[in-house]
This record gives sequence, structure tokens and C-alpha cells, in this order.
Amino acid sequence: MVQRGAKRLRIGRRWETGGHHRKALRTTAVGAVSATLVAGSALGLAPAAQAAPNSVRFVDIGGDGGTTLKANVVTPAGADGTHRYPLLVMPTSWGLPQVEYFAQAQKLANSGYVVVSYNVRGFWQSGGEIEVAGPPDIADASKVIDWALANTPADARQIGMAGVSYGAGISLLTAAHDKRVRAVAALSGWADLIGSIYSGRTQHVQAAALLDGAGLITGRQSAEIRQIFDDFYASNLSKEQDIINWGKKRSVGTYVDQLNDSGAAVMMANAWGDTIFPPNQYADFYEKLTGPKRLEFRPGDHATAELTGLFGLPNDVWTDTERWFDHYLKGDDNGINRELPVQLKSRSGGAYEGYPDWKSVGATDKKISLAGTTTIRANVDSGANGGVVFLSSILDQVAQVPPMAAIPLLPRRWAAVWQSEKYSSAQRVRGTSKLHTTVTPTKESGTLVAYLYDVGPLGLGKLVSNAPYTFHGHTPGQPFGLDLELYSTSYDVPAGHRLALVVDTVDPLYIEHNPSGARLTFSSPANDPSYVSIPLREQ
Repeated sequence: MVQRGAKRLRIGRRWETGGHHRKALRTTAVGAVSATLVAGSALGLAPAAQAAPNSVRFVDIGGDGGTTLKANVVTPAGADGTHRYPLLVMPTSWGLPQVEYFAQAQKLANSGYVVVSYNVRGFWQSGGEIEVAGPPDIADASKVIDWALANTPADARQIGMAGVSYGAGISLLTAAHDKRVRAVAALSGWADLIGSIYSGRTQHVQAAALLDGAGLITGRQSAEIRQIFDDFYASNLSKEQDIINWGKKRSVGTYVDQLNDSGAAVMMANAWGDTIFPPNQYADFYEKLTGPKRLEFRPGDHATAELTGLFGLPNDVWTDTERWFDHYLKGDDNGINRELPVQLKSRSGGAYEGYPDWKSVGATDKKISLAGTTTIRANVDSGANGGVVFLSSILDQVAQVPPMAAIPLLPRRWAAVWQSEKYSSAQRVRGTSKLHTTVTPTKESGTLVAYLYDVGPLGLGKLVSNAPYTFHGHTPGQPFGLDLELYSTSYDVPAGHRLALVVDTVDPLYIEHNPSGARLTFSSPANDPSYVSIPLREQ
């Protein structure tokens, strides 16, 4: 396993060679991305800009320790210093330049906001090194607020933060540490960093490699983050607790009490198929919030639901973001506070569904029995897998084509398969499916991946959800109970179809920890039967 991790690590380290080449790539990339975003912004907002041109400035802001942060400021047209406007601070996403939010900043300024977006430290032309939403990043955000209050017509009583991905995480963390922030819109972000890329004690290697590669091309990694990535790839269990502690410091879930004490209004939006920050961790955190809150889930992958809005095109996520700020910063009575706060759009299509809270999403549970005893061999991909980071969930978003597998053809030597009966009516899966079973390993470590499929009449299975699970330190031959939450989703299983649970041991999305020759046996003791629990919307 260490050799497998080391191989991946060597691939990652190729990014580190050729410093001049990487600098040239970064320079070329910033020009291309900036030109694309600005062009899209101008195209999408041309009528508004012509009607009421806003003031746009590109500035340097002193961050924590004097680090220079490259920023742009968009001020409402006609602002002359006699009137104060609500302030929105927008940290950039991982690897994107400071013009990322230009289109939305123009729209928001047209609506009467001062908008300051800035490149977070360590990326593009901003100074410093990448800290992964560490204390310097949070201090930077507060410094940007300080600067805006001193240098723009911003109102100190009406401060909000918004961002996509990395910007979402920093916005939530800042709101927990700086009580001046009264409202947040966190789009495609995280509340639990470890629960996102190390769920089930399993490294999400494709997600990590994507972040690592983007950071190496567009930024400057600190020695700390380089070591974290290296230990992560190498499956260094002696460093596991250090990695967990590092991640907790960068997770707003650690500071939920502080955020609740601040009273900030928190809106969170994510995609069902987010392969960087899966939806479960957002839903879990949402339930712990006690102030004004809203949770939205839609089809797509990481940040794809918000993407068209970055080019100034109509977009539900950004529309709700502006409505959120209009109510909680401006005091507009636009009704968003009276809507059901959990808003979901099914991967199968249809209108948005509203719920009073997350636990109401799956009103009833239906269990599929996992009877009998089944043994599978490890170290071979059975053909059931979660697809490819980004690509698979985007296909599901635009064409409703998730990863597929021919369930009758899956080799039972390497895959355990259980199926439900044919359903006489559509089954509207909503929320988090849960696997409970008993596992007997032949080795002290191992990895398994559970998949839930919608199986049609011909046996073709469409992926509904999945999740990995890794164990260490178990006694070979000794059974143990396993409980695993699959990634939350919203999916309609048509009448005449079945649900199938498949378990195997290899998936390209994850690092696996199966020693050579390992086997896993799944059983269903009479006093502790095995099952998968499916949450269903009330019929």
C-alpha cells in the first residue's frame, strides 16, 4: 500500500520540477482565465453596465503580517461618499484569479452593494503561501474588511461574505471568528475538511490530486501543506492524527458554537455529486446551526451549479445568494426567510422541493435485507465504481447519465451483490442511505466501497450513491460490525426497477488498503441482521 501511495506521490512531484516552466504556465493561465471571465462578464452584463456603470478599482490590500492581497473593488454607480452601502467580501476559489466574481460583483453593485473580491494568499499575484484556510487566511479576510471600511463607502453594520469552494470555506470560518460578518453564502464549500477528502478513513485520491495539481500550477504551497499531501498520498498512519488535527483547525464545524453565538445568517449550497466536498458534511453541519439558515442541493459536481453565474448568465444559486443578502443585510422583505429552508432539486429532474429541516427530507426508511454469507477477494476492480472526478457527475447533471454497471455481469468473485424486489411504484430516494453489516476480514487492514444502483429491467445499473470505508488494526478472522453512510442524494427510481447494493474493494476515486490475498466475508447474524436503509420521500 505504501508503494502504491508512493507511486502516486512521484506522479504528483513531477509538478514540482521545472519551476520556470510552471511560472510561465501560471502567467499564461492567469491571462487566459482572466480574459475569459472578464469577457463573459461583459457579455452577460452589458445592458446593466451601459445603464449604470459601476466604479471598478484594482487595489493592493495588506493582509495578515503585511502580505499583499490582490483585490478588486466594485462600487455602486453614483456613490459619492454621502451614503453607506452593504459590504460583500468575496475570497476567490482555489486556483482562480481575482476576476472570478467580476460578473456577480457588477450585478451586486448594481443592486447597491460595495463588493471586494480578492485573491487569497499563496495564489496568483497575491503574496504569501497557500495555507488551506488556516489562521492567516482568516486573519486576511478580517484585514480586507478593515480596509473596505476605511477606503470605501461600506456600512460597518451590514457586512456579508460569499464565495465558491475555497472562498466558501474561508467565508464560513471568518464568520465564526469575526462577529462583524452578519450573513454568509457558502457555495460548494466544506464544513468538515477531513469528512470531505478522508471520509470513511479513506483517502479521496483523485480529489486530492486535483487540488494539489491546481495549487502547484497557480500558487505557492507552504512546507506544511506539501508535507500534508505527501503523508496523505503515502498512507502514513503514524501521521494520521496530525492530518486530522490539521483538518479540524480548517473546518468551521469545529467552531460551530462560535458561529451560532455570532448570529450570522448562513446559506449553504452544494451539488449532489460533488466529488471534492460531498453533501453529507454540509447537511450534518446545517443541522447544528441555530441562527437563520438555508440549505440548497442541486444536481452537478463541484462548483458546476454556480458556474454559469460566474459569466453573468441566469443562475438559481446566485439569484438565491442575492436574495439572501438583500434580506439579511438590507432588510428587504423578499420572503426568503418564510420559504422552507431546505431546498432540493432531484437528479431525476422536476421542480425544487422544500423541507422544514434536513431530517424531514427522507420521511420514511425502507430496508433492503442483505441476507446470507458472501465472501469476496480484494485488490481487483469489479467494474462497479464511482466514475471519474468531475466528469461523471457533470454527465449526470447535463444528461442524467451517471456511472453505470451491468449488475448481472459483475464478477461475484470480487463483488458482493444484493438486490431488492421490483418496485411497483416509483421510489423517491431522498437523503442518506445507510449500510449496516458484519464483516470478517482475513487481514488486519482493508478497504471496501459500497454502491447503490438503480437497476432497470435489462440489469443495467445507474449509480445512485456510493461511499468508501477503510479499517486498520482488526484481528484476522474476527467479525466486526460496520456502519457506513453513503453520500446523500435525491434520485427517483422508476416503477419496475430494483435497487441493488454492490460492495467491492477497489475504486479509482480512492486509495485502497487491501493487503495481497485479502478476503472479506459479509454475514447477517440472526441477532444483528445486515441491511441497507433507503430514505424515501413521503409518497
